[in-house]
Amino acid sequence: MQELIYLKAAILGIVEGLTEFLPISSTGHLILAGSLLNFTGDVAKVFEIAIQTGAMLAVIWEYRRKLLSTVAGLFSDRVAQRFTANVVIAFIPAVVFGLALGGFIQSHLFSPIPVALALIVGGFLIFLIERKFGTPAKARVNDVDDMTARDALAVGLLQCLALIPGTSRSGATIMGGMALGLSRKCATEFSFYLGIPTLMGAGVWSVWKDRALLHASDLPVFLIGLVLAFVSALVCIRWLIRYVSSHTFNPFAWYRIAFGVIIIASALSGLVAWPAA
Repeated sequence: MQELIYLKAAILGIVEGLTEFLPISSTGHLILAGSLLNFTGDVAKVFEIAIQTGAMLAVIWEYRRKLLSTVAGLFSDRVAQRFTANVVIAFIPAVVFGLALGGFIQSHLFSPIPVALALIVGGFLIFLIERKFGTPAKARVNDVDDMTARDALAVGLLQCLALIPGTSRSGATIMGGMALGLSRKCATEFSFYLGIPTLMGAGVWSVWKDRALLHASDLPVFLIGLVLAFVSALVCIRWLIRYVSSHTFNPFAWYRIAFGVIIIASALSGLVAWPAA
């Protein structure tokens, strides 16, 4: 029985790593996968948030040179100071809205049907943004070091939309960033950096807040999820940076819409008995 739980944790870790940085909603996929695997309940919700830390460790590893140079220049380099300030500015709205609405959202929206609706709506928004802002000529900012505090705050506010599971934090920040005038690569990389404090903070807070629910026996399960989230996220990050240099996000829009329709159709037909929140 314990081996089955480890297998479920491994699958969910891989799902988290492969979906965290794509505009298809990692939280939504974790909720759906958890439902199908019968990995649900309060501890499962903590697990789903906590393993996002593994994906963020992949960002730290992949961009370690940029991050180390930023830390080294924090008191002397104006570029490093501006970059750090922008990440902090963009992070603050998530803290405010997350603390205010996180409990309500987990109680009412962490279920497959709301996820499916958010996936579909988000897919159509990707099509719209790609059509209006997807050409390189529309970009106003091409590098994260050239972003202003106003750009950062706007992206941070857009990130709050991802509190709704199925919306996608990456989708909100990348596509929203493009709509604000960031290049595709700039928006993608800033989404990576912004995820470090946002998701690691959410993971630590969730574990601390619900520590009474956890036991020593849960530790191997969480570690398996974290490690596999790290490995799969590292693969995804390297692929995505190459992908965005010459492709649009339209295939992800089609995926979101098709996946959302399948979930709703399976629920209405009774083929899958999706649980409520």
